[in-house]
Amino acid sequence: MAPALDLPRSVLLALWLSSPGEPRRATLAVQGADEPHVVRRGDDDVVPLVQWLTDSPAPTEVGVALPVPGEPVAVPPPASGDATAAGECVLVATGDATSAVVPHVERFGSDLEPGHLVRWSLVDVADWRRAAHAQVGSLEEAERALRDGLRTATEALVGLDVARWSADAADEIARVRDGALTPSRLPAGLEGQRLRVLTSAARLRAIVRLAVRDDGGAVNLWQADQRSTALREVDRVARRAMAAAATRLARD
Repeated sequence: MAPALDLPRSVLLALWLSSPGEPRRATLAVQGADEPHVVRRGDDDVVPLVQWLTDSPAPTEVGVALPVPGEPVAVPPPASGDATAAGECVLVATGDATSAVVPHVERFGSDLEPGHLVRWSLVDVADWRRAAHAQVGSLEEAERALRDGLRTATEALVGLDVARWSADAADEIARVRDGALTPSRLPAGLEGQRLRVLTSAARLRAIVRLAVRDDGGAVNLWQADQRSTALREVDRVARRAMAAAATRLARD
């Protein structure tokens, strides 16, 4: 059976912010199996996610950043550091007001029964729209990059003869290729191209996660480094594509 693919919490929240009007459905979709999410709007102002979604005016523009250390970040201070540490962030514009919403995730439980406490921090930031557009580009560019990035990485791995997975990893990767996003976690009416890009990017990120658990056929440090470089490039392309698919600017 093909597994369900995961999207970052920030991608899910951004998709639902772009389709306002159903705060309860949006909350359940974003939370998934987590404990109920909360949003910190100030030092002493913490509310359930559903209340924040209900109270907040519909944003005019929404963006997503999925940064990793060492890459340029489209999130202005004071949220940039937290966004990089979290690996994700939602960017919101309502009229002239611009803010960032960063999830802080606390894991508890065991590997067999994990749980997550999630607290979103809402921070006013400088206008993020120009930097976000420059960083993620268009949806068409993201879709092309997904195809090109996968081909480039595959050629690099095959050329180095380090694309030999263990039997377990190979089976898991084969299942991931057929994986799909869970429809109930996505807003109704999501355009076909956005859904296609999100699905492809989620598959690629899942493959990368499986691949880094297996050392392939690398026999020396140089091969291992080249393999890691190829996988990092696939992940970068997938993160950028996810951000593009979840970002909606006025020009879209």
